[in-house]
Amino acid sequence: MADVSGSVLKRPHPEDEGNNTQKRTRSNDGSPMPSQGGSAAGKPDIERMVAEARAKAEAVRARLQAARGATPTLTPAASSPSATPPTTGASAAMSRLEQMRARVAAATGKANQGAPQRPAAPAPTYQPPAFDDEGISKARGGLDVGLHPALLGDAMPDFRGAKGRQISQQKFGGAMGNRRTESPIPGKEKARLDISGPSIEEIKSNPYFDPSLGPKATIAKPRQARQLEFNPKGKYIQQAAALRRQAQLEAMKKRIAERARQAGIDEDLDVEKSFLVPAPPAIEWWDEGLVKGSDYAAIDDENNLKIDTPDSIVTVYIQHPVLLEPPQEKHMPEQKPMYLTPKEQAKIRRQRRMADLKEQQAKIRLGLEPAPPPKVKKSNLMRVLGEQAVKDPTAVEARVNREIAERRTKHEDMNEERKLTKEERREKLANQQQKDADKGIFVSVYRIESLANGRHRFKVSKNAEQNALTGVCVMNPRFNLVIVEGGIHSINNYRKLLLNRIDWTENDGPGAVREGNREAQIAWLSAEDEKTGELKDLSSNACTLLWEGQTKARVFRKWLGARICETDAAAKDTLSRSKMENFWTLAKSSKPAEY
Repeated sequence: MADVSGSVLKRPHPEDEGNNTQKRTRSNDGSPMPSQGGSAAGKPDIERMVAEARAKAEAVRARLQAARGATPTLTPAASSPSATPPTTGASAAMSRLEQMRARVAAATGKANQGAPQRPAAPAPTYQPPAFDDEGISKARGGLDVGLHPALLGDAMPDFRGAKGRQISQQKFGGAMGNRRTESPIPGKEKARLDISGPSIEEIKSNPYFDPSLGPKATIAKPRQARQLEFNPKGKYIQQAAALRRQAQLEAMKKRIAERARQAGIDEDLDVEKSFLVPAPPAIEWWDEGLVKGSDYAAIDDENNLKIDTPDSIVTVYIQHPVLLEPPQEKHMPEQKPMYLTPKEQAKIRRQRRMADLKEQQAKIRLGLEPAPPPKVKKSNLMRVLGEQAVKDPTAVEARVNREIAERRTKHEDMNEERKLTKEERREKLANQQQKDADKGIFVSVYRIESLANGRHRFKVSKNAEQNALTGVCVMNPRFNLVIVEGGIHSINNYRKLLLNRIDWTENDGPGAVREGNREAQIAWLSAEDEKTGELKDLSSNACTLLWEGQTKARVFRKWLGARICETDAAAKDTLSRSKMENFWTLAKSSKPAEY
């Protein structure tokens, strides 16, 4: 608030002297800078504060009585010379303000003359401000306001609000604010938990002390901050992909079941018969030699038991089983020889030839072998023969050509002697195929859309025989099924033939047909169309690998060749002899490959 002259009104400091209306500046440490002519530092002028408070109270009481039209009565305290406030600039400004408030109150009283007057409230009784032991003012609010905390240094006054609640002033920064507060009542300090643990004397004297329950065990461990765990990249993508695959699998099962119902092969998909448990026999085979009878009801009579009888199979002799070779040794690969580098091979060959030459020279020196004739070539003709070449060069040249031809013939004859005969090659191939089959029997099943081309039928059967494969080729108007079994090497060669080497889309015509061949009499196995007489279009023909795996032993004794089956029942009957009719159902439900 500003007065008429425009100067800012501020509450004067009680320690200031003169007409200075401004507050004192503060020092660097936050406490007010002491005045030059005031009292001692930290000791406020209490008498002056009391006089000013009394003067303010009398002025307010006078204004209130003037507003009510009453004559102010002076109290003995007001007439005392010590209550006279000093004539300062702040007091003059307050008097002007009080005069303005008195005029406003008088105008308000004139407006309320018609209304009944209330009894005047008793004048407030002045109570001097209380101070604690440290000399800090504890005013109760209102006009009896104590000094500002900033003017009292590090003091922390407590005062009561208008409703009587005790309010503690906030501590200010400094040594006073950081000091440790002690209990005001001696001997009533708050007891603290002793977690230091037992002393060494207590440990030695106590035989039941457990070292694991020491101070470190009783003190609670600090809470470990949990680390952030981020989801790995692609986690939810993989989960979504798995859900999509599951949905696709379910949809595929539904489509297969729907197609099966449409094609009328529900009876083929009925697998309940495969899981039927056979009825138990009347007597097990291992008990037949010990019981006289066809069932276990005969054991009720002790005479039917053949345990101690002479014809019992239980004797005092021990039957030693026949020793069999470990089956896993058949699957072990043979130890391969260590291959030498070209330099090592040349070195060994050179050393071997040098040793043979020295041995031959030694035999020649001892007269055990005649000296070999000189090796004449066209390059060393003049150097070896000399005068003979000069006398008759034509004869010498013919002689050299004849010796060269003899050496060539001798070399070729030696190679032919080392070469295996046709029977030996066939026997060697058979041994290799047998060793391959001993390592394990593998089965592969193929679906071929059409075998109208005779070359294709020939290649399928001939390569199966050459690779020592057993199986069968079932030909049907809808599709053809090829089942082969054999060693892993033969199966791989046959797979490469059917899937890579043979071009199933070519059609070279009927070709040469043997007399009495049943395949030539069937229209759907002919390379030409009966109606148009043109070659059939095999552009959509393909071969698909349906299944491949390992079995315990061979099912077919040999390659049965091609079997023509006009219906599904005939095809199943052909495969049921080898218990492979499930492959026919698999081929019917599979989708042909698209090339």
